[in-house]
Amino acid sequence: MNILVPVKRVVDPNVKVRVKADGSGIDLANVKMAINPFDEIAVEEAVRLKEAGHAAEVIAVSCGPDACQDVLRTALGMGADRAILLQTDAELQPLAVARLLAAIVRREVPQLVILGKQAVDDDCNQTGQLLAAMLGWPQGTFASSVRVAGANLTVTRDVDGGVETVELALPAVVTADLRLNAPRFVSLPNLMKAKKKRLDVVRAETLGVDLAPRWHTLHVDAPPKRKPGVLVRDAAALVHRLKHEAHVI
Repeated sequence: MNILVPVKRVVDPNVKVRVKADGSGIDLANVKMAINPFDEIAVEEAVRLKEAGHAAEVIAVSCGPDACQDVLRTALGMGADRAILLQTDAELQPLAVARLLAAIVRREVPQLVILGKQAVDDDCNQTGQLLAAMLGWPQGTFASSVRVAGANLTVTRDVDGGVETVELALPAVVTADLRLNAPRFVSLPNLMKAKKKRLDVVRAETLGVDLAPRWHTLHVDAPPKRKPGVLVRDAAALVHRLKHEAHVI
């Protein structure tokens, strides 16, 4: 089978973000960008399935501007066979991304789509579910384990009450959680080899997909600065402060 792995370019999780002075959004000037951590886990899982003999090809795909090629090269360096950039400078929200991915799935005809459960920039946690609904495929979200058995997929997923195991008939959509695996380190030689791998650029507008945003950001504020902590002399003083000064929401 072939596996399609969508990856998103986000602000590096180790970077402290800054809000623009006018409150219109996040200041991305000179900010380090990286592959979304959950998508990196998805790439790792797809590569492991190929190494185990369950997949013939791993295809990485990203939606966005030309700068997204860097995260696709990272995916290729991890072991993906080829990549596709759905190039657009438009603002992309989960519904538009799901529509673009559905269009490329119909073109590439993979048997499995693995993507991160959410992106760390907007935390929407919508794209995988929307994509499964558009394709009419079964889905296994928040996956902590994926096992292939013939034409079926067994997914162990994290839920509020513990874990749940579901069996899906391929083709299917899976969204990766943190416990699924630990992504491999991408060495410099592998990154250099990735430059020779195939990377196709497709204009998103040629896919006939409505990319119009469904919401608009009115204002962005940085979180309030935390007040410094204080030392209390004993437990009684702590209880007094908790009772009279702590603000419990």
